Amino acid sequence: MPRNRRSANRRTFVKTAGAAGIVGLAGCMGDSEGGDGSSNDVDGNGGTVGDSDGGPTEVSWVMNPAEEEIDIQVQYQPLFEYIESEVDVEIVGQPTASYSATVQELRRAAEGDRVLADTSPGAVAQIGDEIDVTGMRVAFGAEQYFSLITTTPDSEIESLSDLKDETIASGAPTSVSGTLFPLLMLRNAGLDIGGAPGTSPEDFDLRTSDHTTAREQMIGNDLIAAAATGAFSTAAHVPQEQFDEMSQDFVDISAEYAGAGERDPELQLLSVSNPIPRAPIVDNADWDEPLKTEIRETIINAPDEAYAYESEADIAEALNIDPELLERDEENLSDSELSDVQLVQDHGLWFSGVVEATREDYDPVVELGQALGLDWGDL
Repeated sequence: MPRNRRSANRRTFVKTAGAAGIVGLAGCMGDSEGGDGSSNDVDGNGGTVGDSDGGPTEVSWVMNPAEEEIDIQVQYQPLFEYIESEVDVEIVGQPTASYSATVQELRRAAEGDRVLADTSPGAVAQIGDEIDVTGMRVAFGAEQYFSLITTTPDSEIESLSDLKDETIASGAPTSVSGTLFPLLMLRNAGLDIGGAPGTSPEDFDLRTSDHTTAREQMIGNDLIAAAATGAFSTAAHVPQEQFDEMSQDFVDISAEYAGAGERDPELQLLSVSNPIPRAPIVDNADWDEPLKTEIRETIINAPDEAYAYESEADIAEALNIDPELLERDEENLSDSELSDVQLVQDHGLWFSGVVEATREDYDPVVELGQALGLDWGDL
């Protein structure tokens, strides 16, 4: 269950001692800072930060899709509201349809464009010098996450080698946890991945989509033998004892371990990846003004409640779901009502903080690309 959710329509934060840190930061930014707390910094092009009418400065946030059923703007609303409460900006969410669309939006950013984005770890290797790493997202203390390959208990698939000549559902072609690490795991198991993800594998069929769709296709379609996803999509369907037997790293590191096995239907674990650096928040490298630093420091220093709704009822209201469903016993709910309750729970922001990070923190992803022979520029 999400922790300490805050109201979706609450537009202000009570500024306590934590605000002093922001004030102190502003004082270190030079004389261009407005003494009254307003944002009137000189931007990189000689103009001023802020709308001509004195309103907040608009900053675009490109929103990377991970799971098909998630309304990512609802999910991110607490963080956006917190940033707006601390910095004189308006965060304008810009959802995209795919990982590649997110990359294209970042590549289109011109000099001075105020653009932030949540991306896959692969974007750091894929885009390179066109972006700066704002920070690495962490989930309840975990700065690393995992990719899983799972199957259904009745599939008769017992190991990755059994997937030869089978169909595997996976995340987007450039998803690090949904496709790229699974391809490396399959290759290490002796399967010929051919030129995947750019071309079809030799030893199996690969159906790429997103983490949720991959999981649901495997569960609902007997022709799909396995699903490759991030652990956040499938770990809740895998009993803890399977992780105990297969990966001590997952047990020790993963934020998903505590909730493993809590959801139906049960899935069978086939493989767990090595730890992967969690996805970054990035920004346009050609955006150079004090406001960018102020936003970055605000995100990194944000309190826990900045990443959470005050209550699940607030999430339900944002999704136009009856909050009263959350108070009823599960046995008294229909299948569609249970799905609504789960949807509310899934809309809690999956990360609980952001820590300082650089491009070098994503070297394991660069090395993954080298191991797979990827030309990141062509993806």
